[in-house]
Amino acid sequence: MRDMDEQIVRASDMDNVIELPCAQTRRRALEADDWQRFEGYVGEIFTALGMDLHTPGTRDTPERFLRALFDATAGYDGDPKLLTAFPAESTPGPEALVSQVIEGPISFQSLCEHHALPFYGEAHVGYVPGEEIIGISKLTRLVRLYARRFTVQERLGEQIADGLSGLVAPHGVAVHLSASHLCTQMRGVEAHSRTVTTVWRGSFRDADLRREFLQEVRSHRA
Repeated sequence: MRDMDEQIVRASDMDNVIELPCAQTRRRALEADDWQRFEGYVGEIFTALGMDLHTPGTRDTPERFLRALFDATAGYDGDPKLLTAFPAESTPGPEALVSQVIEGPISFQSLCEHHALPFYGEAHVGYVPGEEIIGISKLTRLVRLYARRFTVQERLGEQIADGLSGLVAPHGVAVHLSASHLCTQMRGVEAHSRTVTTVWRGSFRDADLRREFLQEVRSHRA
C-alpha cells in the first residue's frame, strides 16, 4: 500500500490556487482516509464496468490508477525552477532588428476536463525578448506545467502564453499546439484527426513575425 504520508490532490480546491506567477508552489493535500475511500470508489466503478479485481494483475489497479492520475496532474503543484531568468542578449536601439526565440516541438500529454481522457501532441513556443530571456529548458517546463492538469487545448495555449508573459515580460508571445484527442478517437465520432490552436500576444500582431513563427513550426514536420 502507498505510504499514507504522501499527499495528493483534492481537485475542487485547486481551480484558482496556482496561476501567475506560475512558479508558485502549493503541495496538494489529501488525507490518508480520503485516499483509501477514493480507492474504494474506483474499485467499485471498475468492477461495475466489468473488471475482475481479484486477479494478480488487477487487485492493485485502483491504487495504481489513482497514483497515475496524481502524477498526470502534477501541474497543479507549480514549478519553482521557472523562476530562473537572464538579461537579454540583444542591444536595444533604433537599429536593432526584431528577433524571436522559438522552441519546439515540445511533447506534452494532458487530460481533457470533459471526459478525463488524454490528449497529447506537440507545442511550439516563440517569444520576442524584452529585457530578460528564460532558459530554453524552462519553455518545456512551462508547457508541461499547464499540460499536467485537467484542461482543454484552447485554455492550455492561453495559459502558456500568459505564463511566459508573466515570467519575463517579452514584447510578444506565440504558442502553437497540435494534438490528438482520445475523447474523439475512443468514443463519439471516433475520429483520428488532430486539433491545432494558436495564441498570439503583443508584437505578434505583425503578420511577418507570425509568418516566420509558423514557417519554423512547419519546418519541423518536414
